[in-house]
Amino acid sequence: MQLAPIILFVYNRPSHAEQTLTALAANHLADQSMLYIYSDGPKHDVSDDVLNGIKRTREVIRNKRWCKEVFVIESEFNNGLANSVINGVTEILNKHEQAIVLEDDLVTHPFFLTYMNSYLDIYKDDDSVISLHGFMYPVKEKIDTPFFLKGADCWGWATWKRGWDLFQQDGQLLLNQLVKRNLAKEFNFNNSYNYTSLLEAQIKGEVDSWAIRWYASAFLAGKLTLYPPFTLVHNIGFDGTGTHQDNINNNTPNAFEEGGFEIKKIIPVENKQVKKQIELFFKGRNFYFKRATQKVKSYIKKNLFSKN
Repeated sequence: MQLAPIILFVYNRPSHAEQTLTALAANHLADQSMLYIYSDGPKHDVSDDVLNGIKRTREVIRNKRWCKEVFVIESEFNNGLANSVINGVTEILNKHEQAIVLEDDLVTHPFFLTYMNSYLDIYKDDDSVISLHGFMYPVKEKIDTPFFLKGADCWGWATWKRGWDLFQQDGQLLLNQLVKRNLAKEFNFNNSYNYTSLLEAQIKGEVDSWAIRWYASAFLAGKLTLYPPFTLVHNIGFDGTGTHQDNINNNTPNAFEEGGFEIKKIIPVENKQVKKQIELFFKGRNFYFKRATQKVKSYIKKNLFSKN
């Protein structure tokens, strides 16, 4: 099995970056893996606190050899998270046929790299599968095996060059297709989460999201993403330093289940039962609709999906 390179995107949060890297280094296979770290630069006229955060973050990423090989790409100027991810993933997948992608507020389970590399190998020639995802929503019913959902996701994920080649940057084109094909309801998880509004906000320039376009690109192409039966990723960015302020990750970083699970090939078909559980989770927490007006304003103000 050829191990996939890992891509990590960081900005100005040294403590988060250190936690992310420490957890990654504790993964089985980390000492055999290649790691690319993209460090974004400052915006114009940023505060001294932000500049200091960037400096300290760059000290952290160079402090240890977190994986077998580490390559640091530092930007002199600010690209923003969306451009950083789009350009960085494209660059690495032009060198390698597969990659695992993380951001600086994602703490991974020790089994994360095993899961990713195993299934990258299993589905490498299956065009129906576009990506793998490491986060699993805390649904009520126990899930026993990995499963597929239509689309793609963004909290600890992996793909192949053939999958990323389907990424469409034009949000308006994606929205037009959703409307034309009458797919908005399905795209919104049976109207339990208003993903369409995020795509509309991206089109208007109110948010800077690569993730909503990645989801829409995969969804419209009819491709599938594999999810684990329990989460292998915790997001530690819900402390006011990030932009995803609706906390769907309601467990603590110490609440990982012990051990892993059986790695076996799953028939690539969307699991409707698990999808229903996720819809119930969204609805039960009133994930979008309860605070729609307040949160949309907050998303816009804080530049959703763009910590940079």
